[in-house]
Formats: sequence, structure tokens, C-alpha cells
Amino acid sequence: MALTSKGNRRVLKKAQPHLSSGRFYFALLVVVLVFGSLVARAAYIQVVEPERLIFEGDRRSLRADTTTVQRGSIMDRNGRELAVSVPVQTVWADPQRVHEGHGLDNRERWLALAEVFRTDADSLMAKVADPNRRFVYLERKVTPGVAEFVRQLGIPGVYLKTESRRFYPAGEIAAHVVGFTDIDGLGIEGLEAIYNQVLTGVPGERLYRKDAAGRVVEEISVTAAQQPQQLTLSIDQRLQALAYAEVKKAVRYHQATSGSAVILDITTGEVLAMVNSPSYNPNNRADAQPHRLRNRAITDAYEPGSTVKPLAVIAALEHGVIKPNQVIDTSPGWLRIGGRRVSDPKNRGPLTITEILETSSNVGTAKIALQTGIDNMLDTYAAVGFGNDTGVAMLGESFGVLQGRQRWSDFEVATLSYGYGLTVTTLQLAQMYAIIGNGGVRYPLTIQRREGTPVGEQVISKETADTVLAMLESVVANGSGERARVRGYRVAGKTGTTRKAVAGGYGDEYVTLFAGVAPVSNPRLAVVVTINEPSGDEYYGSQVSAPVFAEIVGDALRMLNITPDHLQDTQLKAAGWVDVPEFLRARSN
Repeated sequence: MALTSKGNRRVLKKAQPHLSSGRFYFALLVVVLVFGSLVARAAYIQVVEPERLIFEGDRRSLRADTTTVQRGSIMDRNGRELAVSVPVQTVWADPQRVHEGHGLDNRERWLALAEVFRTDADSLMAKVADPNRRFVYLERKVTPGVAEFVRQLGIPGVYLKTESRRFYPAGEIAAHVVGFTDIDGLGIEGLEAIYNQVLTGVPGERLYRKDAAGRVVEEISVTAAQQPQQLTLSIDQRLQALAYAEVKKAVRYHQATSGSAVILDITTGEVLAMVNSPSYNPNNRADAQPHRLRNRAITDAYEPGSTVKPLAVIAALEHGVIKPNQVIDTSPGWLRIGGRRVSDPKNRGPLTITEILETSSNVGTAKIALQTGIDNMLDTYAAVGFGNDTGVAMLGESFGVLQGRQRWSDFEVATLSYGYGLTVTTLQLAQMYAIIGNGGVRYPLTIQRREGTPVGEQVISKETADTVLAMLESVVANGSGERARVRGYRVAGKTGTTRKAVAGGYGDEYVTLFAGVAPVSNPRLAVVVTINEPSGDEYYGSQVSAPVFAEIVGDALRMLNITPDHLQDTQLKAAGWVDVPEFLRARSN
């Protein structure tokens, strides 16, 4: 037994170290694996994919405060606001907070909210139905009254935040020039779109870190806000309102499709007014139709008709083809060119150059053009800006059409001289008359206020420009433009009437124009009025556009305090002075 017992003890002693060693290595392996996995995970997080850890840490501790920047204002030349941003409230919701606060339990409050938003309560509640969402707009840019009502409702998870809303004090009067922004404040029409970056600015931002208790522990960065620039236009809101009222009245009276007017400062090339009718209200565009949004003064190009006859005379004078006092025989009142006929309403016989413009003789103008030649004609037309941009840099500006083909028939040359076979915009036509009024100097036009006199280009000799200006004054004083007279001022100008082109020829619709300059003694304003497709019996430029021109120019000259230069047609009276003969005649009647 003793031996056996002793033998067993030997066996046990040999086996015991073997079992202990196995456990040790197993435990060691487990420890190594656990440690290795931790090291591998740490290496993966910190080396391979550290961004997620940083993101999660920043999401819990990093905060940013934004400094809002209001959009820059648009002003007229005298500092009157044409577009301004005002602070308003926007209603938004945190669906998660709405559900946590049982905000959907009280349906009556949502019905009240839907009523002031003029929407359906179910669709409004559907916006906050998903508890996983954290932000949703309920209504953008509400009135102060609505914002206060939302505040008093006190729906859990429904909040107010301050935004800015664009407001246009001039409304429809300056809508086509200024344009408008979308709901997020980005310009999408007019000058708002062109100068969007200038007017927007850059918001400021403060980036900092908070601890779990909400205390600021680190100031990371502070970015100062970049304030937007203010845009000052050359537009004079007084003239803008005046021109718009007259054009709108004419369009309505003559039942026309549309109308436009442009007023230029001859001495600087600034656009003082640019209006169109029909227009739209940029503060409420719910019912704005596409055709109302178009700035027709720069987008719509028409055949200018007789308003370009002075250019044919200028081209001929510049190239020595005719003399200012030359007489041209227009008998028998018509002219056959290449199988086509150019005619006047009647046989006016021999006419001076001035009388050709006074009577708007197609025959006389055609004969001048044929003597001048197509190359000289095209050079003169291009020199005043036809077929090119005016420099005003506005959205949608049309260059018009001035063809430069190799071959021209004599009939085409003749029709070009009295405004057919080319198209120009109202603004381009105004530029042409500004050049004549400025002694032949062409300034690039601008819609922004210009300080000082720009550098111009002499495109017509001063002698020729002054000669033709005197002829155009005679057109108003003695010829077809007599309804464009302005009491107390000398006015120069020209009427124009064109039939609108249709497929296969010309239709029965007309465009009536009047373009002119005032006052002639010291030209300051160039004005063009275009009335498109007037209805009724009156459809000539002398009947439709000339009276509108007279109203605009007369009021504009007085508004700008420009000294009258033609007092012969006015009678100055001292206070209390009575014209006795006139008084007695009135009493007898």
C-alpha cells in the first residue's frame, strides 16, 4: 500500500505541472487577444478612421453662432430706397420636440395655426409626423401679427427664427429695373440678379467648444461678417414714377398691348428712367404673368420706322453727299426701285432736307440713302450703337438686328433709310438721340449713378450733329411732331410708325414711336416713347406717342428745375396782373 500510495503521488506530481501550464498559456492567449483587439481598435480609430471620432466629439461639444447680414439696399440717385431688406419671423418646428412635448395632442391649436397660414391642418401636421426629423419649415417670413399669434399658441416644438424679407417701396413703378429675389434672398430678376454677390455679403461666425455643463471652454475662431455693398442707381424715382404714369395711361387709353419709355441724361449717359406697361408688383408676385415680367425697353426690338430718318441725313452729310440747304425733288410722290414702290401720302414736290424730315418723306429719304450708299449707311448706324449693346449691362438686353450681308438691293437700301430691315430697342433709340443732342459724342450708358463726366467717343462730327438737331427742332415746331411741343422749352424730335412684320409680309398691327431731345439750347434729356399695337383709329406716332413724350418731357424739365429756353410761347404775369381785354372778352362770353 505504501508503495502504491507513494507511486500515485509521483504520478500526481508529474501531472500537476502539466495542467497548470495549459491554463497559463490559455489565459495568456486570452489576454493577448483582448489586448491585441483593443490595440487594433484604437489603431483603427486613431489612424485609419479618426474622422468619425472627431466628428462625434465635435457634435457633442462644438457650437457655432452665426451673425446674420441683411442684404444690401438698392437706392435711386437721390437716396430713395428702391429695394430694402427688413427683419421678419419664420415659423419652424423640431418634430422630435413636438412628439416629446405631446404637441400633436391638441388639434385645436394646429387648426388655428393652419387657419392663419391659409393651409390645411392635416398637411401642416404631416410635416411634423416623423419624430426622427429635427427641422422643418412651417411658414416662411410671416407678418409680425402672425408671429405673435404663433408665440401665444405655445405649441411644443414650434419656434420662431429671424430672417430678412426683401421689400420694394416703389412697387410696380421700378419693378423691371430692380427685379426681385426668391424666398431665400437670392436675386433672380433684374439688378437683384446681376448684382447678387455685391448685395449679399458674407455672414459672420463664432466657433467655440462647450463642456457637459454648458460652459465655454475653448474659443476656436471668430470670423467677422462682410457687410454687403449698397447699390446706387442712376434712376431718379421722381422721373420713374412720372414716366410710368404717362405710359400706363397711354396704354390703357389706346388699348395697346404694351408701352415703354426711357429717359437719358445726355451729358453723362445715365439712365434716369426706364419704364414699361404692363408691369407687376414685386412685393406680391402671386398673380404675376410671364409677359408682365419682361423689361421691354431693353428686350423687345422693333423696326424703328421714321425715327431713324435723321441717321440717313447724318450719313449723307458726314460723307459730303448732300448739303444742309440742298433741295431734293420728291415728285411725283412715289419712286419705283427694282420693281418695288416707295411712296409718300401725296406729291410734295421739291423739298429741302429739313422739309424732308418735317414731312417725313419716304421718297426724299430714299433718294438720300441711294446717293449715300449702303456701306456709309451701315457705318453710321453702327456708330450710334445699333446692332450692339448699349453698355448698360442689364439682364436680357437685346442687341437688335443690323444685318451686315454682302449684297443689298436698292430697295433694301431705301427701306433701311426709313426704318425697315433693322430692329432696335427703345434704349438703343434713346442712345442715338442722346448722341445727336450731345454734339455727336457717344457715352456708354449706365444704370448706376456716375460721378463726373465719362470719356466719350466722337462718332459724329459736332457740326453735323448740331445741324440735324436744328432740323429736328423744326420737325416739332413746324412738322409732323407738333404734338410733342412743350410749353416754354425748345424741343427736337421725330415721329415713327411701323407695321409689325408677320409671316409673309406685314400685318395690321402697328408700333408707334416718338424720340426727341430737350431743351435744344442746352440738351439735357433724350426721351423715347414706344407704344406697341394701339387699337382704335389713332395709330400714328404723331397721334399716340408724341403727346406722351410732351407730358413726360415737360414735367421732367420742370422737376429737374431746368431753365426754360423758349419764353416766346408763354406769357409771364406779375402777381395781381390782369389782362383787361382778355378779361372783358371772357365776361362777354
